[in-house]
Amino acid sequence: MEITDKKPIADRLRPRTFDDMAGQEKLVGKNGVLRKMAQTGSFPSVIFYGPPGTGKTTAATILAESSGKDLYRLNATTASLADVREVAQATNSITGQAGVVLYLDEIQYFNKKQQQSLLQYIEDGSVTLIASTTENPYYYIYDALLSRCAVFEFKKVSSADILKRLKNAAAELGCADRFDEDALKLISEVSAGDVRRSINTLELALRSSDGLITREDVSDLLPSVSMGGFDRDGDVHYDLLSCLQKSIRGSDPDAAVFYLARLLEGGDLISPCRRLMVIASEDIGAAYPMAAVITRACVESAKELGLPEARIPLANAAVMLATSPKSNTAYSAINAAAEDIRAGLGVEIPRHLKSPLFKGYKYPHDFPDRYVEQQYLPDDLKDKKYYKFGENKTEQAAKTYWEGIKKKKL
Repeated sequence: MEITDKKPIADRLRPRTFDDMAGQEKLVGKNGVLRKMAQTGSFPSVIFYGPPGTGKTTAATILAESSGKDLYRLNATTASLADVREVAQATNSITGQAGVVLYLDEIQYFNKKQQQSLLQYIEDGSVTLIASTTENPYYYIYDALLSRCAVFEFKKVSSADILKRLKNAAAELGCADRFDEDALKLISEVSAGDVRRSINTLELALRSSDGLITREDVSDLLPSVSMGGFDRDGDVHYDLLSCLQKSIRGSDPDAAVFYLARLLEGGDLISPCRRLMVIASEDIGAAYPMAAVITRACVESAKELGLPEARIPLANAAVMLATSPKSNTAYSAINAAAEDIRAGLGVEIPRHLKSPLFKGYKYPHDFPDRYVEQQYLPDDLKDKKYYKFGENKTEQAAKTYWEGIKKKKL
């Protein structure tokens, strides 16, 4: 098949309705929140975040078009404050009097001042913002802006949903008979939840062959990095994350770096970064509190470096976590407290803790050793013990210290 259109197939075949999108059932499915917004034609400013190729831009376009307002697009990697002001000024035009929709891609690249510049336009209703980012908005988006937007997370698309999209794409292109079923399955499996990547691979296969495209043909087109972390059903990716955590929890640095390497060779950087940060607090926790700080620093370095160099700081984090003392005392404590809250306990907090206007609160800094005994938990939980000191050196040292101060066994 000869492809003469220079525009990438992924852009030419971009879905025009939510029905055509792959995945994101909770957002764009029959009862999806974004679909309901589009049906009303009215929606608040929103932030979409998630991995590349999961439908953020497509959903933004469909949602924006449902409003009937003029749509403007900016990319934060190249846009300036002047560009934002120019969009806002469009509300002075005849078609923009009811407001405009601004789609701002990669908003994490806007600095604080640039993000703040959006506030006045959002507040006066002249601009409805649809922003997208591949990073966690709670880390990268200015709080005042974040509080004015609804946040929606886009998940990686399953290989099954990608396969459906590939079949539809091949049918739209009139080349469904060119692909062996296993060839399309392989493309869906190695795309790491990225629909755009899968369509690009389909296009590459079409441009590279004139005959029937088989699984072997597709495999020959793929770099080994695409094959390392994902199986035919997509389950191995999640199993590897589990194996990474269990290996670190089990204090096996060799297994830890092996499973980390499998994930990174599969082209996934974000998932191991997130999992390592969870492990630092869930499995090492109070036994070595600095583990969370060190892991965070390694993760940020990895994100700035990108693959393949990102493997180096992440390996340092994995080895450090695997060889650190372990404690899940804080993890167990918060889970136990959450169970009581879900059971309806602890609703009424102690009166002396509510406000300086209420008498009875004892200020610990006014007492010897900066400690005075008083009740902090609600009455129905006043004798509850959520936290128990671990057997590691750090927590035992803290236990000894507080037993000396509190004059009682803990």
